[in-house]
Amino acid sequence: MEMREFAVKVRNAVRKELGAEYRVEIKEIRKNNGVVLQGLLILTPGQSVTPTIYLNTFLDIYESGVSFAEVIRKLIAIYRKDTPKTEVDMNFFRSFGRVKDRICYRLVGTRGNEDLLSKVPHIEFLDLALCFYYAYQSEALGEGTILIHDSHVEMWETSTAELLGLAKENTPRLFPWTCCSLNDVLQEMTEEGAYPREGIARNVPMSVLSNQKKLHGAVCMIYPGVLEELALRMKGNFFILPSSVHEMILLADTGIGETENLKKMVMEINSTQVAPEEILSDSLYYYDSAERKVKIIF
Repeated sequence: MEMREFAVKVRNAVRKELGAEYRVEIKEIRKNNGVVLQGLLILTPGQSVTPTIYLNTFLDIYESGVSFAEVIRKLIAIYRKDTPKTEVDMNFFRSFGRVKDRICYRLVGTRGNEDLLSKVPHIEFLDLALCFYYAYQSEALGEGTILIHDSHVEMWETSTAELLGLAKENTPRLFPWTCCSLNDVLQEMTEEGAYPREGIARNVPMSVLSNQKKLHGAVCMIYPGVLEELALRMKGNFFILPSSVHEMILLADTGIGETENLKKMVMEINSTQVAPEEILSDSLYYYDSAERKVKIIF
């Protein structure tokens, strides 16, 4: 079944199940790398905030043999569980003074995100771009992010430079960086029941750089002083492999001349192990400790 056909079928079934009091809509959500997902929105009169439930995964579940009735039951259960129990006043987001302490940045690839980058304030860095977001945290909404668009910059009467200054301070404070051995990370994934990425060999002296939340942690690469400290730990220059938007893999340069194999590793991981919307780049990066600079080398 085509995604759009499935989405319409779900919308009609949810409308029938919940009744006329509810407004049920399908909305196309453009994610990272130009990936477009179908989102289900369920609203009641006076409700200002509702979870977006992405239907693409549910199509996979349905085609795997789960009944359509069970799919609808699961969707409605998610809506009821994730909808804020109290009314949320979003007017606070109009005040720059109330949001500036939680303005952060994250990295996306420039390739495939041309349309997104034309609408949001950003700073280009190699073949990547720093985008800004508001990291919200509340009892009603939990934790999440709101991407900052050019319209927000205009409303707040601020600038990209000011956003950059705030994000440079806020992001490391709210999302501290961490760097662990790859073997430790794979062991943790195994214990949690996740499947380690097959494109990465075990027992290789690699490290994984991310933040403590393991979300959008690739940006830790540009935290002030992080790469300098890691160069001291690794006693010299090192390769940086963009595993996803969530983490970077680091490998000390031993002088063996392994760049071609590392490049192949990055591309293989991206093509087989990473969701399309979580791919950061196919490039292989290199940190030169003498120049204190990151370069693209392949």
